[in-house]
Amino acid sequence: MQLKATSPLAEWLSYLEKSHFKPIDLGLDRIKSVAEKLDLLHPAPYVITVGGTNGKGTTCRLLETILLNHGLRVGVYSSPHLLRYNERVRIQNQDLPDEAHTASFAFIDENKTESLTYFEFSTLSALHLFKQAKLDVVILEVGLGGRLDATNIVDSHLAVITSIDIDHTDFLGDTREAIAFEKAGIFRENCPVVIGEPNVPKIMLEQAEKLHCQVSRCDVDWLFEQNAENWQWQNKKVRLENLPFCQIPLANAATALAAVQCLPFDISEQTLRKSLQEVELVGRFQAIKADRRKKLADYFGVSVETLPTIIVDVGHNPHAAKYLSEKLTALKCNIEGKMIAVCGMLKDKDANGVFAHLTPIIDEWHCVTLSGYRGQSGDELADKLKSHFPHVQATSDNSVMDGMRTALKSAVKNDVVLVFGSFHTVAEFWSVVE
Repeated sequence: MQLKATSPLAEWLSYLEKSHFKPIDLGLDRIKSVAEKLDLLHPAPYVITVGGTNGKGTTCRLLETILLNHGLRVGVYSSPHLLRYNERVRIQNQDLPDEAHTASFAFIDENKTESLTYFEFSTLSALHLFKQAKLDVVILEVGLGGRLDATNIVDSHLAVITSIDIDHTDFLGDTREAIAFEKAGIFRENCPVVIGEPNVPKIMLEQAEKLHCQVSRCDVDWLFEQNAENWQWQNKKVRLENLPFCQIPLANAATALAAVQCLPFDISEQTLRKSLQEVELVGRFQAIKADRRKKLADYFGVSVETLPTIIVDVGHNPHAAKYLSEKLTALKCNIEGKMIAVCGMLKDKDANGVFAHLTPIIDEWHCVTLSGYRGQSGDELADKLKSHFPHVQATSDNSVMDGMRTALKSAVKNDVVLVFGSFHTVAEFWSVVE
């Protein structure tokens, strides 16, 4: 049956998942030909593309917050979503209703001349929605790599690289150099490039030089430092002192501030400070606050007063685990209890690399099952953990919430429970506390 603009969003998403013969099919020829036909390659007067291994979402979020507070009309395309597809396209800081997406899908479907993957279809739809909204700035978060990612059909005015590490090796290669080459594919000739990764592979810098890009690098062209009360950011022309700490990682906030210096907008220091205080994004070392703690206590039938501190994080690779270990180490200095992990990971992720960073800090592990063709069981994950780190205490459960239930049986108020390992892990947890 042919879907219509009025068909339910769930039916459209099911159709998108089956619309191409494989779920990931890197390459730009098919999607670019459709985008050219539909005139979608210029979604706004100014476009920022953000790539990197980790930190893309939070960097995009701070840039979005700053630009909105400056008074511009802003659209953001990001992935993956936690609970609802609608999270992937934000216009003026708002998710769009189902009807906007289904109408856009119908437009793409009626006019496409090529078979498209779920992400390609989604990208074209986002560009269509952005163009209709008559925005000032569009921020595109790269889905996978950069050079062959669907977002790269758009020639951006500014490219941002947050970090470079090993991930998605089946598609991007198994060395930092190979991955850096793919990520450098978002660079455009004579356009500025901001790099938040301190240890930049030579191949990325060579690509920037070849294209005559104006490069702004962390620890070379700009730097940031922190003390107990605040932090500072500076380049050769600007020094921002006594900045407020924010909910997102400082390295990503600093990268966003570096990107701001490259924009053709006169953004005030007051706007930057206001945005740092406001910015937040679900699942980035996020402590569960009082209202959601009450929901969680009710769900498990326990007293909210006895609940441990609960933190969620979507980190799913060794680079993210290193950041987590640093945050947890700092936190451990201020608590008396145990560190307990509820961990679910996809089978194509480097679980052992993640465990290596966190086993010195985590006292108790609860490995949980994630469903889907990329998922793995809690038993499989626990076996990986115990085979490489036989000293650890680990159990396995059939779901994230079963893992939480097991963790809470042994946890006390002074403990910390970390729910992490995948967007899927955090999403399953968040669906209960939202």
